[in-house]
Amino acid sequence: MAEIRIVGTAHVSQKSVDEVRAAIEEFRPDVVAIELDPARFQALKQQAKDPSVRDVLEVKNFNSLLVQWLLAYLQRKIGFDLGVEPGAEMKAAIGEAEQRGIPVALVDRDIRLTLLRFWNSLGFIGKIKMFWALIVSIAEVDNGEEIDVESLKDQDVIAVVMEEFRKFSPSGARALIDERDAFIAHQLVLLKAQRPDGKILAVVGAGHRQGITAYLENPATLPPFDSLVNEPKSLPWGKIFGFAVTGLFAFLLAAIAFSGVGLNVLFMAFLFWVIIHGVLSGLFVLIAGGHPYSALTCFGVAWMTSLNPMLQAGWLGAYVEARVRKPPVSDFRKIYQTESLSEMARIPLFKVVLVAALGNLGSMLGTVFYFIFVFPVLGIDPGIVIADGVRNMGAWVAGLF
Repeated sequence: MAEIRIVGTAHVSQKSVDEVRAAIEEFRPDVVAIELDPARFQALKQQAKDPSVRDVLEVKNFNSLLVQWLLAYLQRKIGFDLGVEPGAEMKAAIGEAEQRGIPVALVDRDIRLTLLRFWNSLGFIGKIKMFWALIVSIAEVDNGEEIDVESLKDQDVIAVVMEEFRKFSPSGARALIDERDAFIAHQLVLLKAQRPDGKILAVVGAGHRQGITAYLENPATLPPFDSLVNEPKSLPWGKIFGFAVTGLFAFLLAAIAFSGVGLNVLFMAFLFWVIIHGVLSGLFVLIAGGHPYSALTCFGVAWMTSLNPMLQAGWLGAYVEARVRKPPVSDFRKIYQTESLSEMARIPLFKVVLVAALGNLGSMLGTVFYFIFVFPVLGIDPGIVIADGVRNMGAWVAGLF
């Protein structure tokens, strides 16, 4: 009967590297299964082809890409502080297996699908909390706060960390942890069936060991494999919100027009929409370190894109930023090699993505601030104006029939 042994690692720990090598030497596995997907495997072996700037712009998933880069930076920074290259234990497992002629099995889910499911599982507030948690963690590491990485492999500590993450984001924990536990367990069950008399050594992060072990001990509890690999289908809340904003703005202008307060108020209401969206979107682009041309682009289009759910100001700003900065393909690799956030911020490709994310954020805040401040700025009573406008619109419609 096939035997499976799981080695839990800390990903940036020299002790984990030594334990992986010792486990292969002692266990003599017939196959080494590692917590990598093909894309990360190729990247780890420096065989991956870097995506072009066009590829990055066409995907448009700029926020998810920023999270991926910041997570990678955080892991790499911890590794630098400990003198261990991130992924060193996976490299050790691959190297030892290849040296001994042992097949290597890639048992983790595609990182792009995992990040997509993770990002889509977070609500608006969850996304803000995630960015904030990343920024705080990076600030702590950059300020030299010591982290006892070896203690993170202790099962009690792992349980506490996992529980805290579930409190922070239950849906995010499902996508990043639980689903991958199940996916890896499915792969190990398949390997076990293919090698009924073999020995399988699985090298995974310590946070996955408990979940994978539970599934292997009771495979009947595994969720259907298809449910783990399908792209998530959910309501397009962003587009729904965008159409709602468009409808609300149109209704507001119509109410003002029919209320009898005058065309000058109507003009000011429209002008305020243009200015507040343009100023905030352009300002956030400049905060991102974007080129003035990119800021001007967002300033000029934000009022229109905020009324069109199919377009976003940051996307157009990013295209201009890419044309001005002309980031080389090598920038993608440079981002994963930086030793400080300030160094990362100077990389043209990072600026392009940050311009897109912050340009969109500025435009979105413009919508929020507009509906909060439009009536005080216009100096009119919203209740009276809307009531009069709706009544007069009703009378006008009735007159048509």
